[in-house]
Amino acid sequence: MKIKYDTPIVEMQGDEMTRIIWDGIKDILLSPYVELNTDYYDLGLENREKTHDKVTVSAAEAIKKHGVGVKCATITPNAQRMSEYNLSEMWLSPNGTIRAVLDGTVFRAPIMVKGITPYIPTWTKPITIARHAYGDIYKNSEILLGADKAECSLCVKYADGRTETKPIAAVEGGGVLQGVHNKDASIRSFARSCFNYSLDTAQDVRFGAKDTISKIYDRRFKDIFEEVFETEYKARFDKAGISYEYSLIDDSVARVIRSNGGFIWALKNYDGDVMSDMVATAYGSLAMMTSVLVSPDGKYEYEAAHGTVTRHYYRHLKGERTSTNPVATIFAWTGALDRRGILDGNTALSEFAKKLEKACIRTIEGGFMTGDLVPLFKRDGIAARSVNTDEFLLAVKNMLETDRD
Repeated sequence: MKIKYDTPIVEMQGDEMTRIIWDGIKDILLSPYVELNTDYYDLGLENREKTHDKVTVSAAEAIKKHGVGVKCATITPNAQRMSEYNLSEMWLSPNGTIRAVLDGTVFRAPIMVKGITPYIPTWTKPITIARHAYGDIYKNSEILLGADKAECSLCVKYADGRTETKPIAAVEGGGVLQGVHNKDASIRSFARSCFNYSLDTAQDVRFGAKDTISKIYDRRFKDIFEEVFETEYKARFDKAGISYEYSLIDDSVARVIRSNGGFIWALKNYDGDVMSDMVATAYGSLAMMTSVLVSPDGKYEYEAAHGTVTRHYYRHLKGERTSTNPVATIFAWTGALDRRGILDGNTALSEFAKKLEKACIRTIEGGFMTGDLVPLFKRDGIAARSVNTDEFLLAVKNMLETDRD
């Protein structure tokens, strides 16, 4: 008998090869065992164009309503995509839109399997990157200065009519000027999301910035994190036996490299952007990274950390079978099903999600994997075998049905 659940999961279909894989995962690994109840939104680029991207906002609002969403990878169009898809507008990143609606923080963590050893061998447990996905250089203003001398100043106009001006530099012979900002409300939401996710996953939180150099900007992050922790979370952290600490970003990097993993590393927007790719590479593969967006009030949206695998999609259109890694997308579904089970008190649903994850990991550990993992796999007595995507999904299904442990 199929497992049922009452509250819908918001399902967001995506683009290209991951769209194909999405349907395969549902057909082979989910629908035979779970009576899927989803609030469906097609975030494929064609439908975003058709709806003038209103579908993305509707999907985000649905996550606010139902509490859990699962998203397929989507295209963020550039000039080439504008032409390829005959778009009327260069639509924004769906991930960015959803983050803005939910006021959420992105948490990325590696999926670890025996036989794929991180490039940093002391990393025996996952490191979860928490990236503040607002502001900094991603919402900056920039000016390319001419060759003449330029006097650069920061000027702020307040609502009561006051102005405050602070000199930046006098530049001669050309240069560049950049202005960035952040908001107290966004930083507080970032802190709360980190601390809530820490309590959910029983992991310590480490936050790194550079307040010795950025004595106002980065110091503001440090102070708000400390204020939110001390006033709202310290007692709960003490009870759970987990901790929060702040350190300078350079010291933080050194300590992370020497660590065993097993904690949440909270970082500002740019730092998180860079370090999430560094961590993914060091653990082995971006295709083996989970990604979950968490709002301060406990809404969850799961997806794979990678993109739409365009190169494989073009091969698929030619009728070729591809060895595209579906693991992160499988874990997006299992994460959403597990969270739905936790929120609804549906033990059977959560147990199925965990069993599917274990079947996926054991399939790889047994030597069956997509081609991207073969060069990384080294396990005594087990030879790596490269299989195509459908073959991998069927191998996971077989493991799911035969594994009694």
